Formats: sequence, structure tokens, C-alpha cells
Amino acid sequence: MNSPSEIIEKILRGDIAAAARLIRNLDDGEPGARESLKALFHHAGRAVTIGLTGSPGVGKSCLACILIEHLRRRGLSVGVLAVDPSSPLSGGAVLGDRVRIQRYSQDEGVFIRSLASRGQFGGLARSVRGALTVMDAMGRDVIIIETVGVGQVEIDIARIADTTVIVLAPGMGDNVQAIKAGILEVGDIFAVNKADCQGADQTAREIGAMLQQGLSTVIGERDWLPPVLKTVSIDGGCGIDELWAAVEAHRAYLLGSGSQYCRRLRLFKVKQELVEMVRQAVVDTVIPRLEASGDLDRYVESLLARKEDPHTLCEKILKTFV
Repeated sequence: MNSPSEIIEKILRGDIAAAARLIRNLDDGEPGARESLKALFHHAGRAVTIGLTGSPGVGKSCLACILIEHLRRRGLSVGVLAVDPSSPLSGGAVLGDRVRIQRYSQDEGVFIRSLASRGQFGGLARSVRGALTVMDAMGRDVIIIETVGVGQVEIDIARIADTTVIVLAPGMGDNVQAIKAGILEVGDIFAVNKADCQGADQTAREIGAMLQQGLSTVIGERDWLPPVLKTVSIDGGCGIDELWAAVEAHRAYLLGSGSQYCRRLRLFKVKQELVEMVRQAVVDTVIPRLEASGDLDRYVESLLARKEDPHTLCEKILKTFV
């Protein structure tokens, strides 16, 4: 068995097998995996990270596939994190690495991993950040995160990816969905996919008009107007050059802009990452202890019998562990 230092060295050399093992261990919560991640953190931060999100059926997987092809023609190495849905009851998931993307499985320049959402809010597995760090440290030029198509709650990706691409399709009510979900606020680029279908021009115009009207976000008025592009992800693709150019333009904006908004955005994302990590650490520490002591079951029985309220129980738990 390789030592942690040997695993880290292999990953820094771009060893796919070592990276895959570490990502699996992170996903499974294996002891020691976090220590390796700590060492790799200082070697990451160079990759272009793209989040692809949108409602089911808009063609995210097809678009990811054609984008991979475009990037490989440019000589860029690619990492793909495909987040699959898991059952809220059993925790089981369909981890298929996306059938369409499988054709790149023999290409050493493309590293594909599927992760179960594990019931996380927003459809993102908690190990996504760790997997992203691993792929970044091993030297992937571009990392694509394709998330579960779960509609309105899928905005967490904006906290992880540098550039969030909202994928829509004509005739599916995505313009209305965008308003409800608040994704107009988090999207950096909007791609109206299946642009060869009727209604694509109208959808693009409507989204563009909505964006012009509302540039206000939770951290203030942004100075980047998200472009609305039309793409076709079959038969060789269409609009992919423009999509990649928009990603590059957005990255240049993030790196070169000295605006207060950019600074607030960076601070906001890092703060959210740290807060989420602390929140998860508390859950991982407290819940197993409650289960081991039997207190969790007793509290549940007390709730069912209406003997105590959940707020009081929560305060009791916090007093015990914090």
C-alpha cells in the first residue's frame, strides 16, 4: 500500500489511478483521505472550473460532451465531475459516468468521475470540493462539474465553480423557472441549448431582457453582464466556440478586474466554503455520538410523543457538544 506522501507525489505527477483512489476514499469518508487533501490544497487553484446546471432534459450531458471534444482539440486536459442523484431513503445512486461521455474513457487527457449527491442540498456531493482539488492539483486544465438536474434548488454550484453556465432549452418554460429559482442571479453565462428547435430565439431574447433588468445580487450590483448564447450539442455542435470564448472572457474578468464586486464575490465564495465545511464537521461529530449513546432515538421518541419540542432539543444538544 502506498504511503500518503507517495499518493500525493503520484497525483501531482498526474497519475489518474492514484487520483481516482483518493477521490473514492474522500467520497467514502475514509480516514487519512482528508490529510492528503490538506497537502494538495496548496498545489491547486490553477484550473478553469465550469459548472453546468439546468433543468432535466435541457441537454447538459450532451453539451458537456461536445465541450470536452472542443477542449481536447485545443490540447487542453479535462476533468469531469458528474454528480448523480442518490435516493433520500436508501442513499443509493446511479453512477454511470454519463453514457455519452464514456467515449472519452480511453483518452488519458480526460478524467471522469461520478459522485453521488448523498442527499446534499443543491444536488452537490460534499466530496465535490475535495474531488475538484484533486483534479486541479493533478494538472487538469479545465474541470467541468455537471450537476443533477433538480431544478430550483440547484444554485449551490455557483459557490464552487469559477464560471456557472446555466443551460436552458426552448419550449420548456426555463425562462419562468429561472425567475423562480433565482438562477438569473448566479448564472455567469446562459446557454440556450437545442437552438435548432423552434422558440430558441424567443427564449434567448427573454432571458437577455430579464438580465438587463436585474443585475442586483446578494453581494451588490455586479458589473458583468452574463451573455446569452445559443448552442446545439449534436451533429458536431454549434455555438461551442462562442461558449468557450465566453468562459475565457469571464475568467479574464475575474482575474483582471479590480472591482469591489469581484473582491466581494471571492470573499463570499471562500466564506461560504468555510461555513459549509464547519457545518458538515459539526454534523459528522455530533450525530454519531448521539446515535452511539442512544440519545438521538430517545429525542425522536420524545418528539413523536409531543413531550418536547425540536427547538428545545436542539438547544440541549448544542449545550452538550458546543
